Amino acid sequence: MSIKLSVAIPRSPSAWLFEGTARPPAIIWIPGLVIAVLLLTAPVYLVLRTLGAGSEAIDLIFRPRTLWVVWRTVALMAAVMLGCIAIAAPLAWLTVRTDLPARGFWRVVTMLPLALPSYIVGFAIAVGLGPRGILQGWLEAAFAPFSLAIDRIPSIYGFPGAAFTLIIISFPYVLLPIRASLWNMDTSLEESARALGRTRWQTFRSVTLPMLRPAILAGGLLTALYALSDFGAVAMMRYETFTWSIFIQYGAALNRTLAAAWSLGLIALALVVVWGEHTARNAGGGRYYLSGGGAARLPQPVPLGSWRWPALVYCGVVAFVSLGLPVAVLVYWTVRGVAAGEPLLLLWRAAANSVGVSALAAVLTVICAAPIAVLAIRYPGQFSRWLERLGFVGFALPGIVIALGLVYFGANYAPWLYQSLAMLAVAYVTLFLPAAVGALRASLVQVRPEFEDAARSLGKRPLTVLLTITLPLIRPGILTGAALVFLLTMKELPATLILSPIGFTTLASSIWAAAEEAFFARAAAPALLLVAVSSIPLALITMREERRRE
Repeated sequence: MSIKLSVAIPRSPSAWLFEGTARPPAIIWIPGLVIAVLLLTAPVYLVLRTLGAGSEAIDLIFRPRTLWVVWRTVALMAAVMLGCIAIAAPLAWLTVRTDLPARGFWRVVTMLPLALPSYIVGFAIAVGLGPRGILQGWLEAAFAPFSLAIDRIPSIYGFPGAAFTLIIISFPYVLLPIRASLWNMDTSLEESARALGRTRWQTFRSVTLPMLRPAILAGGLLTALYALSDFGAVAMMRYETFTWSIFIQYGAALNRTLAAAWSLGLIALALVVVWGEHTARNAGGGRYYLSGGGAARLPQPVPLGSWRWPALVYCGVVAFVSLGLPVAVLVYWTVRGVAAGEPLLLLWRAAANSVGVSALAAVLTVICAAPIAVLAIRYPGQFSRWLERLGFVGFALPGIVIALGLVYFGANYAPWLYQSLAMLAVAYVTLFLPAAVGALRASLVQVRPEFEDAARSLGKRPLTVLLTITLPLIRPGILTGAALVFLLTMKELPATLILSPIGFTTLASSIWAAAEEAFFARAAAPALLLVAVSSIPLALITMREERRRE
């Protein structure tokens, strides 16, 4: 009789944190650990604030009204995410893979809605499409010769107005990652499918669309979290969500403990959304890079033929509703103000401050996003998963919550950082890190890991591989992430108001100061300048990509 003894060898902590045989180099996981500590600032503040209330906090969280607000928030998130995907996917295909006329123009124009503050767009929608608005005035004038009276059009306030406003300003979150993936995608698989007799539609459905799934899900996640954190649109459209309730409690100083408790609920909801996106992204378990060897080939533009005019109409309608209508309202108020004697203030100093701090935020955020994206794709494990999810929490929280968390940290541990440009930059990184992570991840997932393995086998250091191999291959994602962060920073308001150095004003804070006092004509000109300034880097990025692809 033989006896077999089995000894269970415990797994090392590194084996639990990072699955597989590969372990990330220190140049990647140490910055990731530092970023994780940074991202925990706001959640720790909220936990301390909530625990200070004791059992009262639990009663506040589990009130029936809280469940009602959760349901309204989830419904808005779902509607915005689906609407943005439905709009952005055709736009990305038309502006990257077809012979659509003036593709460069449409690429820039369809990105610009990100530069518009949500409260400005909400105001424009209310003025243009709301009861007694511009549309009703036109309808009354049009039907007056027929003796038809248009007393009142259906109200746009509530869920329809909030969903519509958020969709038309946030669909570029889906559009840009899909464009980056289409640019970075090798077309050999599509050509093979066509060579085997598949039609263009069958090839798109069975080959291209599955390859785009990471980008679509990354963009959809951003739109859902943006809808979760937005205050301006829901406030203008009078649709109560978690964020609006938190702003009311914080702004009026009614019950900051309730606001902190609800913010923790917002974090829990954001983690559920991130977990759902992660599950859906990994459901297929496939690879998104070219299986064989060889260099990637650029696709030939698909001729639209008779579909050219419908495609142009579609792009024109999206551009008009998302950009043309808000800009038209701003121009109307500017002209009206000048005619009434209002001075035309363009605030060049504030514009320079906005551009400078937005460029700084874009660079820092992309630098912080790179190790998170590399860990998530190349070194999956508990650490990378939780770091990625933690990064998305900041995007779901209102800016006022992030700002107050940093104020708490600065007042107690780093008073020399309070009201400094460095703390403001940290707030921007915390808020907008997911925008860069999503874009970089969507590009990195299409890069064959064998390229990096080959460089390491030749004796290249991990930092050299990252700088000379990985980052150049995901350049479309880097540019997309930087553009997203730049645009988001240009219009960010709550954190800017709380954390800005004394005397430091931006276009967004100037617009808000005028709009808060109902000086809409005074706010319109800086808002137009905000759009104009934001269009410059977008145009430069687009032209650079056009030259690179020629």
